[in-house]
Amino acid sequence: MFLAIFANNQNEEKMKENGHKKPQRAVIMGASSGIGYALAQRLIAHGWMVGLAARRTQPLQQLQQQAPERCFYAPIDVNDAHAEAQLLALFQQMGGVDVYVHAAGIGWQNPTLVAEKELQTAETNAVGFIRMVGTTYRYFAKQRKGHIVCISSIAGTKGLGPAPAYSATKALQNTYLQALEQLAYQQRLNLWFTDIRPGFVDTPLLTGTTQFPMLMPVERVAKSIEKAIRRQRHVCIIDWRWRVVTGLWRLIPNGLWRYVGRMLH
Repeated sequence: MFLAIFANNQNEEKMKENGHKKPQRAVIMGASSGIGYALAQRLIAHGWMVGLAARRTQPLQQLQQQAPERCFYAPIDVNDAHAEAQLLALFQQMGGVDVYVHAAGIGWQNPTLVAEKELQTAETNAVGFIRMVGTTYRYFAKQRKGHIVCISSIAGTKGLGPAPAYSATKALQNTYLQALEQLAYQQRLNLWFTDIRPGFVDTPLLTGTTQFPMLMPVERVAKSIEKAIRRQRHVCIIDWRWRVVTGLWRLIPNGLWRYVGRMLH
């Protein structure tokens, strides 16, 4: 018994040396590609217990193989009526969760306003987003603590003509998180919210589109996101160049913003 206690103390000391009191538990929704996949790789490599969720399971299985003893996965489509129950089942399978990362989303440049693209974007980035983040909020409210992290975009800063539904739904995400943060404060809950707003990232989401300025490697973005999670940042615009750009955007009156579209097209 003494040896067991001694061993436990030694393990606790090691975890403290690594910056953790215990392994953190995170669920990443949208972990099958892009930012979600890169972030999952980092968290797994740094000793987190990670729940992986997405529609496609093959990439999730590949991630799980990196640390089978502390990686779990579940096929979840945020637009499915059963998604809420599936997410809660994943939480239970992990023995609870400390951090929820919402990285699921779609988007296109759609200047011709193809109806199917606009509606699919709204369904996933708005309805699906509210479904999953709302489920997580209610779960965290019961345990009175937790951290919700959402990958939104700098596209929510202003309406972007080439991608109307995408920029509108990203603005919705920004405002929804702000509203939930106020609600949590009113309910005296120890909940943290981090709104990650990357600029253009070199991911499959941009495959086949025109060349974007200041395109960032996904690995560097994932590193910045992990840092923001650990520091419990409120809003994190990635990177400094996009902080300058979006700061300038906010200074442009709405009456003049319409003319900026020619430079964004």
